[in-house]
Amino acid sequence: MTDSVLVVSAHAADFVWRAGGAMALYADRGHPVTVVCLSYGERGESARYWRAGMDVEEIKATRHEEAAKACAVLGAELVTFDVGDYPLVETPELRDRLAQVYREVRPTIVLTHTTEDPWNFDHATASRLAKEARILAQAPGYQPEGEVIGAPPVFMFEPHQSEYCGFMPNVLLDITAVWEKKLAAMQCMEGQQHLWEYYTDVAVRRGVQARRNSGPNLGLTTDTMGEAYQRVYPQVANELG
Repeated sequence: MTDSVLVVSAHAADFVWRAGGAMALYADRGHPVTVVCLSYGERGESARYWRAGMDVEEIKATRHEEAAKACAVLGAELVTFDVGDYPLVETPELRDRLAQVYREVRPTIVLTHTTEDPWNFDHATASRLAKEARILAQAPGYQPEGEVIGAPPVFMFEPHQSEYCGFMPNVLLDITAVWEKKLAAMQCMEGQQHLWEYYTDVAVRRGVQARRNSGPNLGLTTDTMGEAYQRVYPQVANELG
């Protein structure tokens, strides 16, 4: 069975720091991966470029190039909406546009932001849009000429300051095999170099936690690198374990 991964990212770099490992893992296994960047993060996450004297269109072009390079490294398709940030405004048109992507991509896995983020309300808006669009795309009466999707599980990826965002990870993903790809993708985001080391440290810490929680079964080693996720909907299974 082929999975299809959809990542809904508020800004053009969010997906790299938070879900780059998962994206590379699935792409390496032959599964299509699509990332929707609702905005470029040109106003709220591009301080280095504003200080360099660039204007907003130059910044958006630069951010697009960085995101495209990162997606090429990770093996993902990039879709950009360019609806603006700070604030990212939820509109019926934007929600419909995203629901149409769900219908086209037909994801079996969805990755997006946490429901809360007091440090960046664009992230919470993107999370709400991702979940609302998923529900719309499931409804036969919504744009009835289209084919409805199933019920893909939604995983919220780790926010920058998880303790303030109600983030309680219940999935620790081993990304050791693709860590070098994630690191290379992070290094494509030259406007936010200060995050390269930060998210390397996060991956080390989550790798330690994954190893401690896995026991001997997965054979994780001291150099394990990880990503953390929180499921939105219950896991359906015919056995526990």
